Amino acid sequence: MQQLDRFDRDLIAATQGGLPLVARPYEAVGAMLGVSGEQVRQRLQAMQRSGLIRRIGAVPNHYRLGYTANGMSVWDVDDEQVSALGRQVAALPGVSHCYRRPRHLPDWPYNLFAMLHGTGREAVEQQAGEVAALLGAACRGHDILYSTAILKKTGLRIKD
Repeated sequence: MQQLDRFDRDLIAATQGGLPLVARPYEAVGAMLGVSGEQVRQRLQAMQRSGLIRRIGAVPNHYRLGYTANGMSVWDVDDEQVSALGRQVAALPGVSHCYRRPRHLPDWPYNLFAMLHGTGREAVEQQAGEVAALLGAACRGHDILYSTAILKKTGLRIKD
């Protein structure tokens, strides 16, 4: 396991709650740490390449953006086609994330999951119709599991 130096720890601490919501976030982080924005970018990329961090991503608040219906659509897709079709589903505009999971038969036949967001359930169901059309005959069944609570999503937090 790679050891964190002081700069790495400071950089993680400065970014673990999210990047500043400004036009040039890396420069803002750099100003806090006394380095350039380019140094921040380069170090984060190096940390990603080495596996120290997995990703840098945006986590939008769908509710504040007006998307109040959120449904995890679950699909029973032919195993021979699920990987290729899953990539196509993931590229659809209403899908925020999509992944394959093992089935748990006989109770859970679904092996493809795609999170759909809409301004209402009707919009989510319309998107699910688009997914169903894309999957075609490879899909043997599906369901939509709607969110009932907002869960706070956070990544790793380090303390000094």
